[in-house]
Amino acid sequence: MNDSGGGAVPEVRTGWSIGRIVTATVAILAVAGVAWLLVQLTDFLLLLFAAVVLAAVFDAIAGGIRKLTGGRARTLSLVLAIIGLLLVFISAFVLFGAQFAAELDTIGDAIPGALDQVESLLEQLGMGGALTDMLDKGTQDISSLAGRVGSYAMAVTNGLTDFVLVFVGAIFVAGNPGVYRRGLVLLMPRKAEQPTRQFLDDCSTGLRGWMLGQSVSSVLVAVLTSTGLYLLDVPAAGGLGIIAGLLDVIPMVGPVISGIPAVLLAFTVSPTTALWTIGLFLVIQQLQGNFLQPMIQKHAVDVPPAVLLFAVFGAGALFGALGVLLAAPLTIVLYLFVQRIYVRDLLGKDITVAGQDGD
Repeated sequence: MNDSGGGAVPEVRTGWSIGRIVTATVAILAVAGVAWLLVQLTDFLLLLFAAVVLAAVFDAIAGGIRKLTGGRARTLSLVLAIIGLLLVFISAFVLFGAQFAAELDTIGDAIPGALDQVESLLEQLGMGGALTDMLDKGTQDISSLAGRVGSYAMAVTNGLTDFVLVFVGAIFVAGNPGVYRRGLVLLMPRKAEQPTRQFLDDCSTGLRGWMLGQSVSSVLVAVLTSTGLYLLDVPAAGGLGIIAGLLDVIPMVGPVISGIPAVLLAFTVSPTTALWTIGLFLVIQQLQGNFLQPMIQKHAVDVPPAVLLFAVFGAGALFGALGVLLAAPLTIVLYLFVQRIYVRDLLGKDITVAGQDGD
């Protein structure tokens, strides 16, 4: 088209064509859809991760059996590992299940009286007021918890279903881990295949080391706590020791949580016994922090304590109780991912990945 001067008007082109706009829109919707799907599948993904962690446990036990038996077939060693772990759980339930349940009843029956004694002691010391109100609120919360037994029974049922799913899934993963490993690597671009293999090797070493160290730590904490509370004549010493051992899986926070019911029960004996109980947990906490935790980190990944602490609260806020239980292995995997994939491969910085002597 010509203007009055006879010159041609240049055609104005926009930077975005209809096709590019449609492509960008589809890409944005796809990313948003994947993000939404991941949020909706959070619980499923956590259960999947728990199955992978348990598969690493099976693999580590099977590896130990192969060393002890002079290199038996991997399948036979894995079967023996699974049967052995099941027998340990069943034996513990048969031998200590009734006693543990009875001691839990003792703990539940004694805590209201212990709270009353703590309240009385605070009033004698002139420290009532807000602290007393907090104890009253705690007593009301305990009473309300007891009134919701039905909902908790349903939660326990769902938890058992999830446990069976995780256990069976772990057996499949441990039975042929190479299939899942190769499948994950095939999903990566060619340039990312080798870093992915190295990252998976790092995770395998770290998780197996964490499992070994954590098992030793939990058993020692349970034994020391039970023995110490028994010597102090604290009621339900065995049950409190088992609780302390189980909660030792939660980094930094677990020992503090396990100490609360122990101190409350110690108040039913005397305030002096409660003070000795606090001292016992402080000693065990120091042992766990200065000896057991470094031992775990030596065999697994040397994650800074502050990272572990905030990881526990972050996992709890995002994923609830299951996230808290899996906080340590989740942190190990994410820590290795940051070091191996982001810092070393993407940024190109020459660092030694945690838990590795070098490549």
